[in-house]
Amino acid sequence: MTADDRIKLEPGWKEALRAEFDQPYMAELRKFLQEERAAGKEIYPPGPMIFNALNSTPLDKVKVVILGQDPYHGPGQAHGLCFSVQPGVPAPPSLVNIYKELKRDLNIDIPNHGYLQSWADQGVLMLNTTMTVERANANAHKDKGWQFFTDRIIEVVSQQQPHLVFMLWGAHAQSKQKLIDATKHLVLTSVHPSPLSAYRGFLGCGHFSRTNKFLEQNGETPIEWRLPPVQAG
Repeated sequence: MTADDRIKLEPGWKEALRAEFDQPYMAELRKFLQEERAAGKEIYPPGPMIFNALNSTPLDKVKVVILGQDPYHGPGQAHGLCFSVQPGVPAPPSLVNIYKELKRDLNIDIPNHGYLQSWADQGVLMLNTTMTVERANANAHKDKGWQFFTDRIIEVVSQQQPHLVFMLWGAHAQSKQKLIDATKHLVLTSVHPSPLSAYRGFLGCGHFSRTNKFLEQNGETPIEWRLPPVQAG
């Protein structure tokens, strides 16, 4: 049994990323996570949800890529999609600003939840570049190996898909621009939607309407950014 046989991963992604699971960095990352859990540390998101972004959005269905930094570190928030929280959890501040821009850009009413699963289901790959975090300790798993894995994800999707939209919000996301083939994809950049920076250019960026226009120009169905209501669990 190879290392990747234990990983429950969407078949297209599993095939494209197969070699990564046998890399030394992945063995070190796995060991790090095991040791953290053995030391009694709470890790988010829960194990089955770590690869939710990939399992929700098969490689051949990706239309849009949104990059986040690392998962939310509060209990019950993270479920493997960047910026999204589980049903019943209030929308965090950055997501509130994303909703404000959606309202301004496409006149979409601000929802009463922060669950973005329906975007992922439509082809929006919502990838945190670090895929786990320790409770109450933001960026605790930065530089532990996830960056090599998620860089490879960005490279693969850039290479294999014909015309994507990449939304790169903030300096961290923009540092990944070198992995993207800008000759065939639309790369949209702005400051981060966090309350610290959103008013310096995120609010007013028009990324959602520009994304849908690009998709339509390339024969793709636009994203329905309006979120369906959810029942709190």
